[in-house]
Amino acid sequence: MELVTPNVGTIFWMVIIFGVVAFVLGKFAWKPILNALNEREKNIDNALQAAEQAKKEMKTLKADNEKIMAEAKKDKEKILHEALELKDKIIAEAKQKADANAEISIQHAKNQIQNEKAKAINEMKQQVTELSLMIAEKVIRKELDDEGKQQEMIKKLMDGIKLN
Repeated sequence: MELVTPNVGTIFWMVIIFGVVAFVLGKFAWKPILNALNEREKNIDNALQAAEQAKKEMKTLKADNEKIMAEAKKDKEKILHEALELKDKIIAEAKQKADANAEISIQHAKNQIQNEKAKAINEMKQQVTELSLMIAEKVIRKELDDEGKQQEMIKKLMDGIKLN
């Protein structure tokens, strides 16, 4: 039963040894241990604050990124719209120039055809005149072989001319 009920001497020495150990620990070990624990706590708090700040920065960066992406999308759409307008404008200008060139070409062709037509008509008139003169000359020569007929014709021509 001695094991269950301690002896007064054992309790005395246990208290003294506990006091010495507590004094030595208090003098040499508690301050460094508490300082290490406090420093560890500060480091953990700083790490938590840094993590929180990083989280806030990530949210800000994500919002900025989304804003930049939205602006980039708007710019892309604007550029595409401007490109389509420019394409339509260029096509319209090219079509207008082509129409103008075609109209000029058509007008030039019409003028050329008109000139060729007039030239052909003049050539035909000249040929008809030459043929008519040749025929008239032959007819007149045949008819005017006789001198009486020549005089009669001169008289008819003179009568046909009226003097003013």
